Amino acid sequence: MATVTSEHASVREQYDKIHGAGVTNVIDRFEEQGRRCTFCEQGVSCQLCSQGPCRIKGSVTRGVCGIDANGMVMRNLVQKDNMGIAAYTFHARSVAKTLIATGEGKTPFSIKDQTKLDLLAQAYGVAAEPVAVGEAILASLNEDTDTESSSVLAFATESRKQLWRELGILPGGPVHEIVDATARSMTNIDGDYVSLAKTALRLGIASAFGSLVPLELAQDALFGTPSPHPIQVDLGIIDPEYVNILPNGHEPFVGFALIQAARTEKAQKLAKAAGAKGLRIVGSIETGEELAQRTETDNVFVGVTGNWINTEYAIATGGVDVFAMDMNCSVPSLKEVADKYGTTLVAVSKLIGVPGVEKRLDYQPGKVGEQAWQLIEWAVENFKARKGRARSSGLPQREVIAGFSTEAVLGALGGTLAPLLDVIKQGAIKGVAALVSCTTLTNGPQDSLTVALTKELISRDLLVLSAGCGNAACQVAGLTGLEAQKLAGAGLKGVCEQLGIPPVLSFGTCTDCGRLALLVGAVADALGVDTAQVPIVVTAPEYMEQKATIDAFSAVALGLYTHVSPTPPVTGAPGVVKLLTEDVEGLVGGKVAVGDEAGPVADGIEEHINKKRAGLGL
Repeated sequence: MATVTSEHASVREQYDKIHGAGVTNVIDRFEEQGRRCTFCEQGVSCQLCSQGPCRIKGSVTRGVCGIDANGMVMRNLVQKDNMGIAAYTFHARSVAKTLIATGEGKTPFSIKDQTKLDLLAQAYGVAAEPVAVGEAILASLNEDTDTESSSVLAFATESRKQLWRELGILPGGPVHEIVDATARSMTNIDGDYVSLAKTALRLGIASAFGSLVPLELAQDALFGTPSPHPIQVDLGIIDPEYVNILPNGHEPFVGFALIQAARTEKAQKLAKAAGAKGLRIVGSIETGEELAQRTETDNVFVGVTGNWINTEYAIATGGVDVFAMDMNCSVPSLKEVADKYGTTLVAVSKLIGVPGVEKRLDYQPGKVGEQAWQLIEWAVENFKARKGRARSSGLPQREVIAGFSTEAVLGALGGTLAPLLDVIKQGAIKGVAALVSCTTLTNGPQDSLTVALTKELISRDLLVLSAGCGNAACQVAGLTGLEAQKLAGAGLKGVCEQLGIPPVLSFGTCTDCGRLALLVGAVADALGVDTAQVPIVVTAPEYMEQKATIDAFSAVALGLYTHVSPTPPVTGAPGVVKLLTEDVEGLVGGKVAVGDEAGPVADGIEEHINKKRAGLGL
């Protein structure tokens, strides 16, 4: 039995069930790995060429090729950045293609928010219609690195653009930045850790403004801009008496098509004819968050189960009929779990390759309506086979509030940033912490540090905006609900009670880093300062994968104090450690901070916020 499990009672209960059945699961696999290699933990190992693996320690100061510890560690980080920005850019490309197909009348979607389409059209200088905007996004993704990204020029603040230009890190289009950075990080091309660090910052800017901003604005145009509404969360929302389809991953296209189809009388009749109470769509991880941010819950769309560590335990309820896997976060072990608990796995992205999975419906914008109906038919057939085997789990669920986009935050403040700036100036809210995190078992039970740190921050009158898998952590823990007001400091509590909002605002997914970048820029412009001067910080208390790596460099490039935990694999390179935690602040205003305990981490964040407040004369 594992000693490291989860912050959440639902996952602990499901872990006991799946562990007792002898079925593979992420918590047991983490325990089985045991002590990790010291070289890998410190980042001073390399397997790029046939002369390796090379390791650096003690008197061995260079790899066979001649690279030192600093170059090796920074090169490893750039390679992770390449994967992170590539995933975001793939998603952005999918959005653009969906816009084009929608404009051509080939999808079941329509334009829900014309203002976002207008904003994109103005940025790219094209007509405000879906085909033109989609084509412009594709063109922007493919701009050469010898030019300045049209997206960065349109959406970043003037002070940042000037600084990045001076430092030589104002990027071109994400696709070509990936090409250059991948080539640069090969053996015997760039072994200079300073040069590689500038590449990482350049990639971070290209990711935030070149991929994520157009991605989220286009999704708002297609599916609506998030606005606050109640949703249900946690594993208890899976009712085995219904046909249940769980869209899982990061791209919401198939999920939205499923909701649209499932809300028809035809779909509900199909489920009931099989002996079910009806058909439900249940959000899982980031795809679920994209759906929940924009969709009211009802008897068809019922909410979000949680983050990526929850997925095997969700299937283990025995009430999941189809687990539809789009790009990102479908673990390779799912087939064994699905076979045990009667779930049909379907890949709905050409990127997904889960061993043993035979059913595929790779997302195509022009066919997504048909694909949604095929998933429904497979789910109904699966229900017929497993009907009566699973009973209501009795697992917990709770109501929280989702949908706090930038526009929603402004709406809660009366339409402008002035009220927020006023309460910050008065000290009722000291500042803002953007919590954009994965979830990991490396620094404790699932979501434990995320929840503990969030409680610390709101108790110190810091408003928290939560995104990514960390958002699900806060949701399942109840921190994005109104009852969490009682955990806030007196100043923040008073503001939240006056506005009728929780102290932790559900801001969406990891792709909403672009939306956060726009909000930081808006606050800076409203104050008449650079983004490095605002009392805003970023924290990733449980970062896990490569998207988190690129997000951290995006935040640092914006000039933000960026806390990460667990400590990244960089400690074997003193030069890199000093650069990321000290020297880079003198260049771009942001820096990396580490720490695995909620109290000390919150101390560092609060100290930084107070320093920025003092700099503004507050």
